[in-house]
Amino acid sequence: MRQGHQSWVFSTKPVIAGTSAIGGPFEAQGPLADDFDTLHGHLMIGQDSWEKAERVLLEEACDKAIEKAGLTKEQIHFMLAGDLMNQSISSNFSARTLAIPFLGIFGACSTSMEGLAMAAQLVDSQSADYVLAATSSHNAAAEKQYRYPTEYGSQKPPTAQWTVTGAGAAVVANQGVGPRIQAATIGRIVDMGMSDPFNMGAAMAPAALATLETHFRDLQLPSDHYDLVVTGDLGKVGHGILSELLPKHNIHIPLERYVDCGMLIYGDNPNVWSGGSGCGCCATVTYGHLMRKMKEREWKRILVVATGALLSPISYQQGESIPCIAHAVAIEAQQL
Repeated sequence: MRQGHQSWVFSTKPVIAGTSAIGGPFEAQGPLADDFDTLHGHLMIGQDSWEKAERVLLEEACDKAIEKAGLTKEQIHFMLAGDLMNQSISSNFSARTLAIPFLGIFGACSTSMEGLAMAAQLVDSQSADYVLAATSSHNAAAEKQYRYPTEYGSQKPPTAQWTVTGAGAAVVANQGVGPRIQAATIGRIVDMGMSDPFNMGAAMAPAALATLETHFRDLQLPSDHYDLVVTGDLGKVGHGILSELLPKHNIHIPLERYVDCGMLIYGDNPNVWSGGSGCGCCATVTYGHLMRKMKEREWKRILVVATGALLSPISYQQGESIPCIAHAVAIEAQQL
């Protein structure tokens, strides 16, 4: 199971039996709009608060992923979920509605791959037959908690990123049809002393580098092993930094095979500054766009490295630096 210092190799290669991506009105304007299962036309989604709207996103993503896996919620053994709200209220309240045995997790924007790795571990170890891994974020709710209320209209530097309004979910199974989870590398905290919450891409890039180094070393793989390496919401700034760091650390991933979820989801839209971010960024891009491409056989092997900035409003106000982490999951296309 464990290979090297911090990687897991799954002998049964658990199946991603069903995935779902739900988005908001801004995501509907992006280049990946067709890869979402549902796109809502208003940030409130018929609710009386942004936080409740995020909960709706997450519940819809979970329900849709279970449906696409051909299962009922009663067949799911465990649910792993987390989000950006204080005490992960979106996940907690969604788990209340779904009534599935629940394990709350938090990895900020790395939560999607943290959950997917843990779900694969539970299935591979025969601790469960079906596990649901999910996460969400909401632009207005995150802005209110971490920065300034949306109505305030504060100006931001070009290094800032736009929090995705979206939710993604995946059902991991011990059998079935779909892409298979081959391995995972659990990241460690990397803190380079940065404290600017408007430049998370630069803060997270070293964590992505550390996880990539460990993954290729633990699994003894060449740098060009994957058809695609995807980081989760480093944005343009972080993507550029990591692209420069990789060859300096003897990781020669072909640049045409390295993309970032934060850059993919909104394309060249200048209104998102450096790109997308939030728990829903990597989740919706992976469970929508990337899974479709794998099912169409465009890629046989991909490595998704979700990155997270583990700050809070309190830590920022107290002048703390930003601890960062990245978790990697290797996914293979279904063998025909």
